[in-house]
Amino acid sequence: MEKWDKPEFQEGKSNNYIKQLIAGGENQQLDFKFEISDSRKIARTLSAFANTVGGTLLVGVKDNGRIAGIRSDEEYYMLEAAAQLYSKPEVSFSVKEWHMEGKTILEAKIAKSDSPPHYALSEDGRWLAYVRVNDENMLANNIMIRVWKRRIRRTGTLIRYSDKEKILFDYLKDHETITLSMFQRLAGLNMYKATTILVNLIMLDLILITFKDKKIVYTLGNREED
Repeated sequence: MEKWDKPEFQEGKSNNYIKQLIAGGENQQLDFKFEISDSRKIARTLSAFANTVGGTLLVGVKDNGRIAGIRSDEEYYMLEAAAQLYSKPEVSFSVKEWHMEGKTILEAKIAKSDSPPHYALSEDGRWLAYVRVNDENMLANNIMIRVWKRRIRRTGTLIRYSDKEKILFDYLKDHETITLSMFQRLAGLNMYKATTILVNLIMLDLILITFKDKKIVYTLGNREED
């Protein structure tokens, strides 16, 4: 690995920017890390930010917002390893170094990816994709991954409105959400066929994918007609 070029140094009144970030607390686009001791865990956050709307990672800040500071330059190298070795494809990020209260904070900015999904290597050797939901990194499912890949290919979507789709829309007119397993049971479909229908409808914005109570669910989209 090449020698680290020390990131841009920030100090003085501009530190108010970091203080304001910390005061707002963790959210969909902001995560605090007291320290980086495991590059694999950091790769999850990088994957989630890149696959969602981008975000900022502050290293050297505790969950409660207290400034702890990084221990050494090794923290940057572990962040770099998370992006290059434990993310697939590599996640791009930029870093600034801030000195506050006699301590050093790393601010890593991760942009929204133009080509998701980005995967993170798990402890058991699997490549998993994540999304950022509020202040948590949630595991993406196969439907989300298929939608991402279809959008990158920019291929058209052709669907046949059958009784299976009608079952789905009729259910969602009376219920706020539905899960994949519920749709399978109602329509008498195997997982692959139910997944394909949902992917097609999501591509057309007729169905939306979201999280509720930390579970992936599906709702009516803006273009669904009576």
